[in-house]
Amino acid sequence: MHLVSWYNKYKNQWWALPLVLPSLLLPIAAWCNANTIMDGGRVFLVYMPLGLMTAFMLIFGWAALPGIIVALLLRYVPLKGEVAALLAIVHFIVPITISWGGYRIFVPRRSSVMFGAIKFTAQRMLWLVLVNAATFLVIYQIGVFFGWYDVSNNIGAENPLHTRTLINFQAVLIGCLTGMPFFYFVIRMFRNPRFIFSFFSRMKAQIQSGVTKVEITLWAVLVVVLVSLLLVPFNDFSTIFTTDYTLTLILPLMLWGAMRFGFLFITTCWTVILTILCSGFHNYLPPYMGFQLHLAIASSCYAVFSITIYLMAVVTTRQRFLHSKARRVAFIDPIVQMPNLRALNRDLSRYPCSALAFLRVPELELLGRNYGVQLRIQYKQQLNEYLHLILAPNERVYHLSGHELAVRLNYDSYHERIDALDHRVKQFRFMWDGMPMQPQVGISFCYVRQPVTHIYFLLGELSTMADLSLSTSKPESLQQQGTNHVQNAVRKKVAMMNRLQVAIDSGNFILMAQRIEGIRGDSYHEILLRMKGDNEGDAMFMPDAFLPVAHEFGLSSKIDKWVLEATLEFMNKYRSQLPGSRFSINLTPASVGRLQFANEVKRLLERYKIEPWQLIFEVTESNSLTNLEQANATLTMLQNMGCRIAIDDFGTGYASYARLKDISADILKIDGSFIRNVLTSSLDYQIVHSICQLARMKKMQLVAEYVESEEVKAAVQSLGIDYIQGYLVGRPLLLEKLVIQENRDTQ
Repeated sequence: MHLVSWYNKYKNQWWALPLVLPSLLLPIAAWCNANTIMDGGRVFLVYMPLGLMTAFMLIFGWAALPGIIVALLLRYVPLKGEVAALLAIVHFIVPITISWGGYRIFVPRRSSVMFGAIKFTAQRMLWLVLVNAATFLVIYQIGVFFGWYDVSNNIGAENPLHTRTLINFQAVLIGCLTGMPFFYFVIRMFRNPRFIFSFFSRMKAQIQSGVTKVEITLWAVLVVVLVSLLLVPFNDFSTIFTTDYTLTLILPLMLWGAMRFGFLFITTCWTVILTILCSGFHNYLPPYMGFQLHLAIASSCYAVFSITIYLMAVVTTRQRFLHSKARRVAFIDPIVQMPNLRALNRDLSRYPCSALAFLRVPELELLGRNYGVQLRIQYKQQLNEYLHLILAPNERVYHLSGHELAVRLNYDSYHERIDALDHRVKQFRFMWDGMPMQPQVGISFCYVRQPVTHIYFLLGELSTMADLSLSTSKPESLQQQGTNHVQNAVRKKVAMMNRLQVAIDSGNFILMAQRIEGIRGDSYHEILLRMKGDNEGDAMFMPDAFLPVAHEFGLSSKIDKWVLEATLEFMNKYRSQLPGSRFSINLTPASVGRLQFANEVKRLLERYKIEPWQLIFEVTESNSLTNLEQANATLTMLQNMGCRIAIDDFGTGYASYARLKDISADILKIDGSFIRNVLTSSLDYQIVHSICQLARMKKMQLVAEYVESEEVKAAVQSLGIDYIQGYLVGRPLLLEKLVIQENRDTQ
């Protein structure tokens, strides 16, 4: 065990593997060479040793140089002597150091990464192949010129423009292009035997989806047949296969493999096939009819085929990788790193029947607003990991927008699985900065059959049922509860939303006014809003019917602005008939929660030339004051302008007294549910009495709602209430009728 650790620690040192491996692999690379005699000199069809040495430099860097020198000495000293060995060392070291050094300058990071990376292909082909081969051959030509080499036994020619030079350059080029990645993989396998598994795993991953064993077998059979026909001709005389043109038949097969089987597979196979073809060239190149020309054409085919196959394999493999990555990204949310809605739709279509669970966590919106979106992301990720332990291998949790999740379960025994899912969710504790949190989760579920064409409507219905689950604390089945009421409720909400949008755009609202009378003789009117029906003569829609929908769909602030502007326009139009008139306008939570609202009011007052004291803004204590700081900021700005603030329906909201201690207001309107029974309920009387005492301490005026009889009026006056509102004082009437009523009173 200690020896293995020592080996793994020092195996890349220059005196370890880089020193030993070149001597072992150089004879193999030399054995792969293919050469012949042409015009009295030796020519190579493929030359592998330079590609081997470059592969060593690519993996080990400068640490490979001692091993390369030792390998060259061991090979050339016994064969040709010390001088030839020294020439060989210079001949190999200079090209590989120049080419590898230039490559490292232009590719400083991850320069030794596995072959097939398209961003390194151009630099590798330029420096490690073209520059390397050209420098190698130039040094040979210089040696031939100075008489260092025997021309008859070497690849150089006295004339550098001789055909032998071209063929030899192509041989070295082919050896670098094909031999370098081949020996790169071999060296990596010697360096780490486990790389064999990684190599075949990557090779398998590069094969295009849809490729079957039958297709690979057919391709292999065709390659073997064609190579066999080239290497084993029918007879010694000329046949259709005894020609260099037949060599071109191998290219379509290789391109087929490059496009379908990936870079690692085809480059490895092509290196083996090329070595075999080059070694047996005499079987398909006729030794007559211009052997030199046929040899040059075949050599050119080897080079062109190698470059074409290499580039085609790199490009198609890269395109396949990008396409696969794009498909994965399309089905994975990039932020949460979980399957998305598109993945859910795809997985539902893969199975005849599935169970779909919907998880709704509404508290995530509040937590995310206070702690940031990262909390919501981590909550979903942690819950996904927590639920994964009870899910089958083909079951998954899916990220939906906002604070919702979906879980696809197998159809078998899905009722028991839903109960287990609910139990698991209730046990989950979300950890945030060391604090355990347990937001309430609503769960709804249903079963679905393939094909699923209504996934968006289905998720909407499940979301509504999950809201019901929040109150019942148990999973709600969409099939058992039925979908008609859900669909009808949604349909009614959407229809009302459309009516509201049309009413805002076209002014399909009606303003009414109800008198609020003061015990000292002054009075003002509260503006009440109604919406016209769909057709002429239809009943009007009351606020209870459309304001909740407006709040849900974010239209309430637009409605407030329309009411305010319409009221100010009315006051400006009938300024002379209604001098000094005052109106009270109700504000929704959305308006009170906007800091810009006070500035908008100021601009409208200036446009219509209305004094701020003529406006009273009513806010409902139970709804609008959830964000007390924001509400106080808006209301304070309105008060500083000169407007008055009234708290409507006081007494019905949660912690009314505690909140009144912190909020700034001028008028307190006591909810009518207390005023109506003030004579018959001692409890209601005591509540109203305590509210009056509190208002006097805060120096606020009081308004009693729902005053409908003289007895109630006398009772509230005895309590010191300043204003009364109700049918006894006046019923709501159209805003325009105030002008008629005022004219009648003055006459």
